[in-house]
Amino acid sequence: MIKDDDAKHRPLGRGVGSADVTDVADVAEVAVAPPTTRKDWTSDQEVRWCPGCGDYSILSAVQMLMPDLGVPRERTVFVSGIGCAARFPYYMSTYGMHSIHGRAPAIATGLAMAREDLDVWIVTGDGDALSIGGNHLIHALRRNVDLTILLFNNQIYGLTKGQYSPTSELGKVTKSTPFGSLDQPFNPVSLALGAEATFVARTHDMDRNHMMEVFRRAHDHRGAAFVEVYQNCNVFNDGAFEAVTAKANRESMLIPLVHGQPICFGPDGERGVVLDGQGRARIVEVADVGIGNILVHDEAREEPGLAFMLSRLTAGPTEPTPIGVFRAVQRPDYGSETTRQLVAAQANSSADLAGLLHSRPTWEV
Repeated sequence: MIKDDDAKHRPLGRGVGSADVTDVADVAEVAVAPPTTRKDWTSDQEVRWCPGCGDYSILSAVQMLMPDLGVPRERTVFVSGIGCAARFPYYMSTYGMHSIHGRAPAIATGLAMAREDLDVWIVTGDGDALSIGGNHLIHALRRNVDLTILLFNNQIYGLTKGQYSPTSELGKVTKSTPFGSLDQPFNPVSLALGAEATFVARTHDMDRNHMMEVFRRAHDHRGAAFVEVYQNCNVFNDGAFEAVTAKANRESMLIPLVHGQPICFGPDGERGVVLDGQGRARIVEVADVGIGNILVHDEAREEPGLAFMLSRLTAGPTEPTPIGVFRAVQRPDYGSETTRQLVAAQANSSADLAGLLHSRPTWEV
């Protein structure tokens, strides 16, 4: 037998009103998923993204990771909104839904609440999630709904041919901003931390191993897990992240966040992050301050201020940029708490909630 704290997902039949529900912590044995391969998770649909698009490498990373997670395909769901990234569910041999613009978090929330046994993923883009879908996203995060959210950030609207997006940099010249964007861009990691997400991370499409490890961590987290993925749109915004993700630049421009380790980077770890006298994070030469003064990363810190500070360390992906897990804390997820309330309400009432939900659509009052 296992407890809720020991496993992310609950077995089939855990809906409110089912006969086996006596307490949220009482769960039945979870069936072991049969072994699978990447091929089992790959659908028969032709992948239709522009040649060279970063979406291909993200799809490959997810398909390669899924067999290692030990979850059944029939209990796995990918929900997307609108945009290039939103084609993702077609290419996974699982259940899925290509929904409407910005609404993937709302739809996935309903699914996760109704079927707590399911493994629910959201695949979205910077325009889909942060423009029309911004309200849905922040509430899914603050409620800590048990979802794994992958946000592909290419700083542009790709599907509609190159308009500026909520993450486009100031001054961005596009078809919709011919004189340069005046909008202050969103920082997706900062936004997620501000919404009290319990798991927040960043990775990029040029490092499959890093993507797989971050996605694994996000999946295993109980609650709302948010991952920003730097993703290149080679047609409408080519090279947006090249300053930090190009192979020749990674050692000197990517700042790996490793829990419990000093935040150092560079070919020889010669640069690091410290807190200055004003409580601000800044980059220094380790030799100038000593390794003992370098900030030690604590992803499990309950108060999100330090993680937020790291998310604001640089103005954009042209300067040394933190990557990895910013925050990973535990808080009761929304589904568990809702189930707990309903079970308690049923225990103190003669009402048959399950019977009501499955009854005919007429009542006598």
